[in-house]
Amino acid sequence: MDKLENKIDFIMFFTVDNANPNGDPLNGNMPRNDYDGYGEVSDVCIKRKIRNRLQDSGEKIFVQSNDRIEDDLYSLEARFNGIFKKGVDNDETVYSKSCELWTDVRSFGQVVTFQSRSIGIRGPVSVSMAKSLSPINVISMQITRSTNGMIKAEGGKSSDTMGNKHYVDFGVYKVKGSINPYFAEKTGFTMEDSLKIKEALRTLFVNDASSARPEGSMEVKVLYWFTHPSQLGVTSSAKIHNIVKADIKNGIIKPLSYNDYDISINENDLSKYKEKGLKVEVIEGL
Repeated sequence: MDKLENKIDFIMFFTVDNANPNGDPLNGNMPRNDYDGYGEVSDVCIKRKIRNRLQDSGEKIFVQSNDRIEDDLYSLEARFNGIFKKGVDNDETVYSKSCELWTDVRSFGQVVTFQSRSIGIRGPVSVSMAKSLSPINVISMQITRSTNGMIKAEGGKSSDTMGNKHYVDFGVYKVKGSINPYFAEKTGFTMEDSLKIKEALRTLFVNDASSARPEGSMEVKVLYWFTHPSQLGVTSSAKIHNIVKADIKNGIIKPLSYNDYDISINENDLSKYKEKGLKVEVIEGL
């Protein structure tokens, strides 16, 4: 497998249409938003979906969600202890074998605190939280079900018959990320692995439907994938992320669709970096 020798930056835009992209458990599972009303999806949530897509494609994943357990091991410690033995495997072995065995460890890193160990694996793939391009409108509705969930006297209604559901009516969210070839060298992350991450992002919401996110309510619209000519890159990730502009079109007061935004690359900045060897792919989401 080819060693990753090129720095990579990426930007992805996705839509939310009458769905809850990432509920806040400390706020009644309402969609996350900041103090200015802009919607948020945590980086942890994004990485969870990437892990799920990698797992769907046959990759070995260390941090498996409970509804996707493949090895009948329902804790990270049990999964770790099934591979490594205390007093037998040293920290260097744990580091290298963990990266070799599990794609998510090789990609995102992992803090190993099992068997009285303290090992920090720093992964090359970094992902920001997703942020909506405009303030979102969170809608709450009261829901009922026609049967009791708890035992109660005949003819009565249990307290869990009534409930609430929260969702975003519409929003376009932006995610930024990078892949660092220096850290990739340490974990063994390869060019082939970067292509797996790219495909996972392009298909992020496949097999992700739930009652909070009905099928088709979340869609990846476009993925910008920037490949630098070297490990250091032609410029900083921040400057690359800033050359993709997203503005509300003239005359639009409240965006109600993806087409209400003008999302494009600043061609003047791009041409300057292209002269230095930067390559860009504009990839349509699945």
